[in-house]
Amino acid sequence: MIEFEGVTKRYPDGTVAVDDLSLTVDTGQITVLVGPSGCGKTTALRMINRMIEPSSGRILIDGDDVTSRPEAQLRREIGYVIQGAGLFPHRTVLDNVATVPILQGSSRREARTSALDLLERVGLAADLGERYPAQLSGGQQQRVGVARALAADPPVLLMDEPFSAVDPVVRDDLQQELLRLQGELGKTIVLVTHDIDEAIRLGDKVAVFAQRARLAQFAPPADLLAAPADDFVASLVGRDRGFRGLGFADGSSVALTPIDHGVDGLTLEVDHDGRPLGWRGSDGLLPTEGTFSDGANLRTVTDLVILSPAGAAIRVDAEGRADGLVLLADLAGSVRSQQRERLAALASAEEAG
Repeated sequence: MIEFEGVTKRYPDGTVAVDDLSLTVDTGQITVLVGPSGCGKTTALRMINRMIEPSSGRILIDGDDVTSRPEAQLRREIGYVIQGAGLFPHRTVLDNVATVPILQGSSRREARTSALDLLERVGLAADLGERYPAQLSGGQQQRVGVARALAADPPVLLMDEPFSAVDPVVRDDLQQELLRLQGELGKTIVLVTHDIDEAIRLGDKVAVFAQRARLAQFAPPADLLAAPADDFVASLVGRDRGFRGLGFADGSSVALTPIDHGVDGLTLEVDHDGRPLGWRGSDGLLPTEGTFSDGANLRTVTDLVILSPAGAAIRVDAEGRADGLVLLADLAGSVRSQQRERLAALASAEEAG
């Protein structure tokens, strides 16, 4: 657990970057700090590992004040990933990853062996270990940066805009990789981003910062989308927050219609095993545009309804056999119902709190 207790950072010229920030980062979760440029989120992050010292207040890790340990020791016990990876250009990939374990007393052989395992864990081939950073793509360098941060098996991982320097396709891959790794490792991660979509996708909780790191809202992504705390948060989240919020709603609760039900002159055609082939109509066989199964969220189901030429999403079982249709009217009813339930739950939690 990381705790900010009334933390302020004031520079000699009078500039206040962070003003009386109090925030608790839960153990084993990803907490994302998001906000406009210059709002103090990176300053707040760097005060955790004492790259920046607070002017007042305290930062605690598992109850211990970070100032109680020497800076170098503290930083070796906290993983740190920055934009562009920040690798040592004159060292091989393996030696980059092995840096911190060697500083902590591991032999070079042990550290390099462990580094090979870490490269595989972050999705890189072992033969890349003997290359230098300049010989890697941007996405590969960023994976090496993550591996290096994990090399000493730190309980805390700080990530400062780690994926902003790569293209959207690579960024998506890296985000998926981070979520996979977190599922395996369960680190306490604090991640800074200016991208609200990235914050919503990655965060167990999202801290929205206004200027001077004023904590405008701190909540799970679904709650942030359902009920922004004020106009500032609503503008940051965006006007399509309702659609994005469906990604946190259960798609399995939508009422199903039998697959032989005709929709706008179209009927679902299946093969001899019951797998969907397309929508049969006067213009021939039209594509299904995809199917969904148990576990799908309501955003996926909604997207399929919108894309479908019949305006209906097709649910399939584990063997890919069609077992029901979601019609537009039933979808709309489920969306309204789940939104009301979420807002009622939020109101109840506020009253209880």
